[in-house]
Amino acid sequence: MTRKPTTTSTDKAAAKTKAAPKAADKAPATTTPAEIVGQVGATVGHALDRALDPLASALKRAGLRRAQKSAGETSVQAAPVVAPPPVAPGKPGLAVSPLVVPFPVIPPIAGVEIATGRAGFYKHERPDLLLMRFAEGTSGAGVFTRHGVGSAPVDWCKRQLAATGGADVRALVVNAGCANSFTGKPGADAVRRVATAVGKRFDCRQRDVMMASTGVIGVILDDSKITSNLREVETRLTADGWAQAASAIMTTDTFPKGAYTTAVIDGHEVKIAGIAKGSGMIAPDMATMLAFVATDAAIAPAALQTLVSLYTRTTFNCVTVDGDRSTNDTLLLFATGQSSAPKIARAGDKRLADFREKLEGVLLDLAMQLVRDGEGATKFVKITVNGAESPLSARKIARTIAESPLVKTAFAGEDANWGRIVMAVGRADEPVNREKISVKFGELYAARDGLVSAEYDEAAMSAYMKNQELEVTVEVGVGKGSSSVWTCDLTKQYVAINGDYRS
Repeated sequence: MTRKPTTTSTDKAAAKTKAAPKAADKAPATTTPAEIVGQVGATVGHALDRALDPLASALKRAGLRRAQKSAGETSVQAAPVVAPPPVAPGKPGLAVSPLVVPFPVIPPIAGVEIATGRAGFYKHERPDLLLMRFAEGTSGAGVFTRHGVGSAPVDWCKRQLAATGGADVRALVVNAGCANSFTGKPGADAVRRVATAVGKRFDCRQRDVMMASTGVIGVILDDSKITSNLREVETRLTADGWAQAASAIMTTDTFPKGAYTTAVIDGHEVKIAGIAKGSGMIAPDMATMLAFVATDAAIAPAALQTLVSLYTRTTFNCVTVDGDRSTNDTLLLFATGQSSAPKIARAGDKRLADFREKLEGVLLDLAMQLVRDGEGATKFVKITVNGAESPLSARKIARTIAESPLVKTAFAGEDANWGRIVMAVGRADEPVNREKISVKFGELYAARDGLVSAEYDEAAMSAYMKNQELEVTVEVGVGKGSSSVWTCDLTKQYVAINGDYRS
């Protein structure tokens, strides 16, 4: 799994409508609608997973199987990368992850302007506010946490996207240092006031403003820290600010995360760029992560929503650091329509074949960077389960292995303890054939057909486990289902980071 430069950063593993009235809305109800949307969203989310299966199969036959080749690779053209600019870390004193990857060169995306600033949510000097402005007519779509508590900004985005259908999203405001989760009506009111202020400055409706927050749960957002800085931050809006944006949203991250590539739609080149933050509280069904992706392609909101929902399943929902998902998980995808490519109305349009593959590659790259920056991580691990009853069954088994503290600490100790992996396979409560279970580390078999492998070589296995990047493959012998999950090890540093998270 050696990383080489690609257009979606440096990891080959990653390589796999119009404007409405401009008057600001009156304040919407802040509780009942959000509760309704949250409940409906959770139900629709689960139903969508099932409903999209036929489409997913069709699209993958059209080329997306390439997104997870032997190491989950996507073929994209090479692009130069640069080291992350010197910025204040998300949390002072944290050593940069040994699995760090360079931030890619991301050129301006037509229709996107970016600015960052300091609102003061942290005691130390660092950027903690991100403002993005989008061209009129930009389509928006999103996938959010299924966490039972949720947060005020998540509720806001769900409600506004449902109300507008994702048409004409004009702005995004993100703060680090305060999650504004479990804050009731005061937290919801704070979100509304920020959206209203941004709407007035950008001459758009408050519902056209997306919101996201990350930080400590249970603290009400002091919206005045944002609104009082809007005028000054707005003066710094630029088309070339992706690296600064990635740095501003960091919390316990040790490096900014970005991805970029180009795709072709009906003979026209389009750009796709994205940033993300996340380090701990990372698990499938989203994570404690924020991710914002933009393209200059012209894609209708409904098609955009289908694409982001579909590819979340094979990217952000296939990574785990510690098995805990957050109240604030947000993935937003914006399509400005500023390229020369024709507007596409259907997610399954054959003209989107290359775009679909490249979009999945960008999302997978960002998702893998979350794992590489896992709190205290020293090992990047891909776990693949084959021979399961179904792909969903395979993913559940792989996730159980990936989230086992015993397995993860064995990775940290460079111990090929395949017995712990077999233990995790059995407790996943999925169909398996004990007599056909095999476990392989890289190309080395530890167990085969229900027994310790006859060719087991402790010295060779120990040498393999010293690598920073590991692959574990498990065969369970009951079907043809296969799935991969990416994870990291569990070290003493994870305990140290989370033991003083609020300090």
